[in-house]
Amino acid sequence: ILRLEKVFKRKNFVEALEFVNKIGALAEQEDHHPLIVLEWGRVTVQWWTHKIKGLHRNDFIMAAKTDELFEK
Repeated sequence: ILRLEKVFKRKNFVEALEFVNKIGALAEQEDHHPLIVLEWGRVTVQWWTHKIKGLHRNDFIMAAKTDELFEK
């Protein structure tokens, strides 16, 4: 299954967790949920559409919104 994946780096665990919580709020708002892996200072996010078992336009939109959250 094709997925969009990106690794985001933060200074420590607390900052990484805060970023994960922002992604979670966005995912709930949009009713589209990624795979998120939280590690110390590192967050890996994968977007894809389960229903079609691949990529949809919305996955690219959500990936862009995730990038915007990271920059804030």
